[in-house]
Amino acid sequence: MDIEEGGVTVSVPEARDGASEGTGGGVFFNPTQELNRDVTVAALRAYRDREPRAASYLDAMAASGIRGVRAAAEGYDVTCADVDPDAVDLAAENLADNGLDGETVRRDVNALLYDDGPFDVVDLDPYGTPIPFADAAFANGRNLICVTATDTAPLCGAHLQSGIRKYGAVPRNTDYHPEMGLRTLISALVRTAARYDKAAKPILSHVSRHYARTYLELESGARAADACLDELGYVDHCEDCLFREPTAGLIADPVDACPVCGSDRVLTAGPIWLGPVADADFSRAVRDRVTDDMGEAKRARKLLDRVASEIDTPTHYDQHRLYKQWGEPAIGMDEFVEHLRAAGHEASRAHYRGTAVKSTASIPEMREAVLGDDAGD
Repeated sequence: MDIEEGGVTVSVPEARDGASEGTGGGVFFNPTQELNRDVTVAALRAYRDREPRAASYLDAMAASGIRGVRAAAEGYDVTCADVDPDAVDLAAENLADNGLDGETVRRDVNALLYDDGPFDVVDLDPYGTPIPFADAAFANGRNLICVTATDTAPLCGAHLQSGIRKYGAVPRNTDYHPEMGLRTLISALVRTAARYDKAAKPILSHVSRHYARTYLELESGARAADACLDELGYVDHCEDCLFREPTAGLIADPVDACPVCGSDRVLTAGPIWLGPVADADFSRAVRDRVTDDMGEAKRARKLLDRVASEIDTPTHYDQHRLYKQWGEPAIGMDEFVEHLRAAGHEASRAHYRGTAVKSTASIPEMREAVLGDDAGD
């Protein structure tokens, strides 16, 4: 069937009853990823202003080729790669039907990257983990690596052993699992890039529905790579009082007991990325390049506004859980954030959950800020 998305029209397979996402025969197309693709196009537009020399774009898992077609429509020199011959034929057909130039190749993307790279922009959007493709992408990417991961359970620690195996880190299943998953992913990607003496700095990231997405700008040089590694570290998290504390460095030094309540139920996660997951100016530039012909324009603008205003703490607090712990009825989220700011604390809402708040304040400080004289009752 034909669909229109972002000003292009492409042929995609019809959904099959009972088919699981990413499984079974035939070329895969996921309509729920339109937000992801809309943000990608806006990011490609904004990145051209940031790095005008970036010209080549690799759609590494092309399937229908919709990402590649949309990138080609933005003027990028596109290569669509897939191991499925039907996918390669469909991507070529979709480029031609839109009057766009672009190369389509039936190749294993890792081999393609080593044989035909480098590419200025490499876009990895696999089903599940992107890790099997990360080495080739960072070794042969020049400017920007765009990565989607849909295996959120291993990333956030719900499937702990799988997360350890795939990402070389210990993720923990906490209240802030979207943040944990994103930062576990970035950590693994940063460490992969460093093996090639490259710094991979996230300039835009978001967690939406059942995936994490990050855009990493590359800088060559051992010193730059070392500086990126300095942004990695660990988080200690108390399951009882909700205390959490990040510690920079690649050597873990977990606490034996919670320094606040004395509980021995303390989880240590890492190494995760502790630095900023987005550049606020670039996020705003991406937001400004979202256009009304995008099907998810409204959601994309709201998402990018939130990402641009988010503070850089590596965890969040769930407001409803805090109020339950305090035995008080919750107030509105915007009012809650304003109380924290009025008390002199940095605070913002998180982009991925309505009740998530990020703040530099401790839990006692938040209680004091929002409950005032009632905090000691």
